[in-house]
Amino acid sequence: MNIGITFLEKEENVYYYVNWSPLAKADRYEINAKVPSVGGVFELYWMDDQKRLRLFSVGQTIFGGLRSEIRRLTDPELCSNDEKTKRILEDNEIWYRYSTTDSSNIMADVVWFFMQRYFPEKEDLRHSGRYKEVFIKESEPDKLIWVP
Repeated sequence: MNIGITFLEKEENVYYYVNWSPLAKADRYEINAKVPSVGGVFELYWMDDQKRLRLFSVGQTIFGGLRSEIRRLTDPELCSNDEKTKRILEDNEIWYRYSTTDSSNIMADVVWFFMQRYFPEKEDLRHSGRYKEVFIKESEPDKLIWVP
């Protein structure tokens, strides 16, 4: 499986192709064994009582890599002091997927695109500023359906 982000620049626009990893249940041992310690973007989900996935977080990581960041963000013992986050982590199954890239500009564009799509009210995130328009196509091994 070729997990990662590729792109095509055309005029002032960029077309990213995000090839996601398979969706996986967060388990510290599995994360340590299977998630690469390289840069990339990730999405975290939690499973509600009706067995529906709910988007929890979209992010990027360069330093420390995907392995350490996903591990940290999915473990209630390692996460921040935010009580709501800890409760979600303690009371629910957490799932994740990721796509690799070593470019901070690509990460900025991809995360900005997803955040605009998923959380349009958040205006504090910026793209790389290199392109007029950013377009994304996703390929995912799971037919992921989640609810807001």
